Amino acid sequence: MTASPPQYRAALPDNASIRQGIRSTAFPSRSHQGTPMTSPMYTNSVPVFKQLLTAMKTILATTAADVAAKSMNADAFLQARLYPDMFPLAKQVQIAADFARGITARLAGIDVPAFEGTETSFADLDALLTKTLAFIDGVDAAKFDGSEAREVVLRPGTPKEKKLSGQAYLSNYGLPQFFFHVTTTYAILRHNGVAIGKKDYMGAY
Repeated sequence: MTASPPQYRAALPDNASIRQGIRSTAFPSRSHQGTPMTSPMYTNSVPVFKQLLTAMKTILATTAADVAAKSMNADAFLQARLYPDMFPLAKQVQIAADFARGITARLAGIDVPAFEGTETSFADLDALLTKTLAFIDGVDAAKFDGSEAREVVLRPGTPKEKKLSGQAYLSNYGLPQFFFHVTTTYAILRHNGVAIGKKDYMGAY
């Protein structure tokens, strides 16, 4: 067999270089051209809140428009419940927004913003969601770095006090709570005849 000319042999990568290239492709570094990767704690929380709360705004606007067009009683929807011992629609929206703000703030290590929870109309709820979306959108994603190990204390100083890691707080407590109240909001409206479906619940993704 004819050997490759020296100039071509020198250009061929050795085995060590090939292995290094494979490792670099399979296990990319934390940053690309100096830009840090976004923490999974951020990507699994804030974008989810933004997607579903934006969808909720649209659903509530659809309901408000329908109520006005048909001269219906808005309070009949705002105070509607799936069952007598459950919170009404307005409270479900408030709690969903509370969880979105609270989870975001605690994982970012900043103060949880205080909201009065006095919304009594569709316009009030729309303003609440607007402010909530503005807050979570304004939190720097970099603040979530390392938050999976950050301690979160629920109901501090009470008999129900519970300490969780940030990861457990998000995955096992925060997200399930948020989804429950968003889903219940959708279910109340659908049960009361609002023409919405799963795509309305999901929103844009």
